[in-house]
Amino acid sequence: MLMNALKPLSSRVHSPAAPLVTEALPSPPSLLARGCWLPVWTLFFVAFLVAYHQNKQLIGEKGLLPCKLYLQNVKRYFKGKISLDALSYAPTIIWFLDWSDMDSILDYLSGFGLATSAFVLVTGCANMILMAVLWILYLSLVNLLETGFLGIFLCPLWTLSRLPSHTPPSTIVIWGFRWLIFRIMLGAGLIKIRGDRCWRELTCMDYHYETQPVPNPIAYFMHRSPWWFHQFETLFNHFIELVVPFFIFLGRRMCIVHGVLQILFQVLLIVSGNLSFLNWLTIVPSIACFDDTSLAFLFSSRQGGVKDQLAQVQVKRAAGEQLPLRYGCYVRKVVNISFGLLIAYLSVPVILNLLNSRQVMNTSFNPLRIVNTYGAFGSITKERTEVIIQGTSSMDPNDPAAVWEEYDFKCKPGDLKRRPCFISPYHYRLDWLMWFAAFQTYEQNEWIIHLAGKLLAQDEVALSLMATNPFAGRAPPRWIRAEHFKYKFSRPGGKHAGDGKWWIRKRIGPYFPPVNLQGLQKFYEDRSWPHPAQA
Repeated sequence: MLMNALKPLSSRVHSPAAPLVTEALPSPPSLLARGCWLPVWTLFFVAFLVAYHQNKQLIGEKGLLPCKLYLQNVKRYFKGKISLDALSYAPTIIWFLDWSDMDSILDYLSGFGLATSAFVLVTGCANMILMAVLWILYLSLVNLLETGFLGIFLCPLWTLSRLPSHTPPSTIVIWGFRWLIFRIMLGAGLIKIRGDRCWRELTCMDYHYETQPVPNPIAYFMHRSPWWFHQFETLFNHFIELVVPFFIFLGRRMCIVHGVLQILFQVLLIVSGNLSFLNWLTIVPSIACFDDTSLAFLFSSRQGGVKDQLAQVQVKRAAGEQLPLRYGCYVRKVVNISFGLLIAYLSVPVILNLLNSRQVMNTSFNPLRIVNTYGAFGSITKERTEVIIQGTSSMDPNDPAAVWEEYDFKCKPGDLKRRPCFISPYHYRLDWLMWFAAFQTYEQNEWIIHLAGKLLAQDEVALSLMATNPFAGRAPPRWIRAEHFKYKFSRPGGKHAGDGKWWIRKRIGPYFPPVNLQGLQKFYEDRSWPHPAQA
């Protein structure tokens, strides 16, 4: 799934205690810490919201891929013990909970995470304990959560303060964020250059907008840009991912330039596609490329505000008043040094992977997924294919007169006249999975047959993942099948667009044949899935 030494504050700030604090006065990067905290908290909230709304349907007791069965298989593989090996393979606190009601466990984990992140977001106060709780909770549901782990060390040990004066963020932690954005972008650039030849021929953007997982309306128009503009986009992408990351190491000004360019690049990606909260998450480590001087305009100057509190701290420092160090400060210094050593050690295999011509993307070499490898769109699909699920009430699925009615998903293309959606940073996981399934086979995605059974049974939990149910208010379908189609954007101003169609499509063939509940019984039993009962 998840996924930088600063200059002192040099701008002039006003304070009720003193008219002016000059550039010569150093300041801990407290505004920078808040600049990083806020997006982390917000994205934790969105991530737990997605988990709360969709986990039961996807991995619950009767989900498409029940996590209880997965954990039982992992436990069986490790000889029936919850050993360190099992914990390393699947790091989750669910191992230590009662599995008799897995749906409740999933709700409690996501609900507690949602409440904790909401508290931090509303109050603006956090400490290492709260951030560690959020990270552990989300790690229990989703892997690859490096940004959340780094966010733990931005906060004071246990003080809840919007602007902790005794524990400014460590230079080590800031460089940890910078090291993260360097690896994310360079990894993405290298996997492209080493991957699909269209990245080297500057033609990948001819296809990207149409074939990305979940296009939005802007992608519809961007797809029709002239060829030279698509080539410019590809060149710009290579510049951002292969050249700009090295700006981090070229001094303060170039580091800030790096931050600006990376954030603007992520905003462009957000505007032109629905890539979940991935791009939003990538903005977080980019903020670490700034310092208090460059971030000050984001915060209120009113009396009692964040900048005012920071100015008062600076006034005390200017007067030679030493802020007393608390016990937690010493503990945190030890923690930060240990953190730096840990990141350096875990980065060794990641660096070797970046240098390897057989680079692997989006994986981890350590059990807790703390330092990971990243990459995106190493290969580009040149045609968009979609799996369209259909149901019929006909007794005979092979009857030419059988009427097949289509199920629509929340956001993925289906109905030709439905406008592409805007959902980022929210994420419909099933729609995303259907994108992968479309260029694979149903044998590689057995969960889609599980979904078919649930639709045959009119399972309300599964239907909550769908946008429409053509059999709502009447008897469930007797048969479900999936058809494979090639989809293309209609041409703006063309005949199909004039008819209200955003898409045009052509049938490729069957994706999986018609199935009914009785025929699926053995399939379900072999996988220990509960056989769905008709409502």
